[in-house]
Amino acid sequence: MIACSVNQVKKMYGGSYIFEDITFEIQDKDRVGLVGRNGSGKTTLLKLLSGKETPDSGQIHWKKGVQIGYLAQIPDFQSQSTTKDVLRTAFVDLLQVEEKMKKLEMEMSSEPNGERLEKLIKDYGDLQDNFTLNGGYEIDANIEKIVNGLNINDLINEQISTLSGGEKTKVCLALTLLKNPDLLLLDEPTNHLDLMAVEWLGSFLRDYSGTVVIVSHDRYFLDEAVNKILDLEDGEISCYHTNFSGFVKEKEEKLLREFRAYEEQQKKIKKMKEAIKRLRDWANRANPPNEGLHKRARNMERALERMEKLSRPVLNHKKMNLEMESSDRSGNDVIILKEVSKQFADQLLFKNVTMDVKFQERVAIVGENGTGKSTLLKLILRQIDADEGEVRIGSNVKIGYLSQHLFSNNDDETIIEAFRNEVRVTEGEARHILARFLFYGHMVFRKVSQLSGGERMRLRLAQLMYQDINLLILDEPTNHLDIESREVLEDALEDYNGTILAVSHDRYFLNKLFKKIYWIESREVHCFEGDYNWAREKMMLRKSKTQPVIVENKKEASLLRKPPKQTNLKYENLEMEIEELERKISELEARLGETQELESLQSLYKEKEKLEKQWEELYELLMNKGEI
Repeated sequence: MIACSVNQVKKMYGGSYIFEDITFEIQDKDRVGLVGRNGSGKTTLLKLLSGKETPDSGQIHWKKGVQIGYLAQIPDFQSQSTTKDVLRTAFVDLLQVEEKMKKLEMEMSSEPNGERLEKLIKDYGDLQDNFTLNGGYEIDANIEKIVNGLNINDLINEQISTLSGGEKTKVCLALTLLKNPDLLLLDEPTNHLDLMAVEWLGSFLRDYSGTVVIVSHDRYFLDEAVNKILDLEDGEISCYHTNFSGFVKEKEEKLLREFRAYEEQQKKIKKMKEAIKRLRDWANRANPPNEGLHKRARNMERALERMEKLSRPVLNHKKMNLEMESSDRSGNDVIILKEVSKQFADQLLFKNVTMDVKFQERVAIVGENGTGKSTLLKLILRQIDADEGEVRIGSNVKIGYLSQHLFSNNDDETIIEAFRNEVRVTEGEARHILARFLFYGHMVFRKVSQLSGGERMRLRLAQLMYQDINLLILDEPTNHLDIESREVLEDALEDYNGTILAVSHDRYFLNKLFKKIYWIESREVHCFEGDYNWAREKMMLRKSKTQPVIVENKKEASLLRKPPKQTNLKYENLEMEIEELERKISELEARLGETQELESLQSLYKEKEKLEKQWEELYELLMNKGEI
């Protein structure tokens, strides 16, 4: 059944169309990812689907009686309302029923008339059935489930008026999910969420009973959460029945087919024009002029005019031109932390932290919100001091820092002024450089205060590209960037020959670039020599065993495991069997590094774990025999 249909819709802003004549359908229980470049109109389309705005022409139809939940901004609640008060408003109808039940309970306890009491009992029973059937006794459990999943436990008793913008957004997301609407519209729901909350949300949406439309630039999240992609580009929309990875492949194939069809048509048009020219030339050479040849030329010309011309497909849109090079190399030791502790007031963030970042390493810091990731960066940047321990920066280290809070003190400056404050070049050179970051013409004279988050990020990247640095410290660098810009940034960082330290919750970004992960958990920092997926696997394993986490190397981790106590395997040829298992495990690890599709990754992980268990059993046998 169709949940929502869009037919020939047009929408105009500022005298120009954002999109024209777009048509598509969303079916019941679809998981739709709405993708496109920044400024393509994704948020506007969500507002149209939610009914917050109306199209300039065309129609949008919803299934009769559909309930729509739209995550955009926090509703206007009373200043004294706590987060829990706000979340309980998702069950306002049930709470009214509960209030009626309480009144009936009071009336029944003091009603002397038997007939009247019997009626009250019947009314109470009807209300209770309604309350039970609609989950009234599960209100607190449902709130707790969402609060734990989004990791907002510490906000539950806080007044809404005291929360930051990001915290209010998380509360609004929780409220939207608790309302359980038939059509759930989410605009960048992973913003402000930590990695664990993003993973939980992806799992929650996969099992959601209604229809979901998501705008997101998180590629890993889209692969997990959606089964259909709507691609909004150049005012047109295309539908792909797959997740994001499948969409990328299908779109590339589609563009190549369209380009080949365009080239074939251009060849045909060229031949027809040449034939028309020859026919007229031959007709004019005849004496008298040959009217039959003129007629054939006119017929061919009309056929050419009637032909539906294919537009040349755009294979490569204008992208940021980002090429980052480090200055003179630093020493081998870039960042050294020894037994570092930090607390604010009575809250201990972390203790006894040891970090060692070497030249040209790609190191990421991950953990839940509030565990101290940004504080750790501030310690390294010497913006704050450690309470205990030593923080040391190596010799000849020149730091470039990309913060979450960009240009917060530069709102009155123009783009070109902000750029030239950091990079000493002429105005002409500055404009040439800024054009490479998609700031063209008079746009360079726009105020910084008028820029979107993505534009501010591009401006800061432009500054960093032309600064004398060999250590990049990045705090959520992919925030606000569209998918295309994220890919450009990743390619540039892959080719960067300096050292990189980053805080990020973009799992695709983490897995692609970083092979050393520092994970903050329970006020301690644990190091894993491997990508994010590897670190997460080991962290979850350790947490499930409630054992302390130590430094683990992906290549050597199997040697650190405690073997089982019993086995029924024979002793013959143990060494050969162990070598064969190690070869198979190495092959699986290589395949894991190349695979992006979620189901394949899960299958490979299960197979790898099975082989590693066999290896452990054989290894213990050898140890018991005294052969190692």
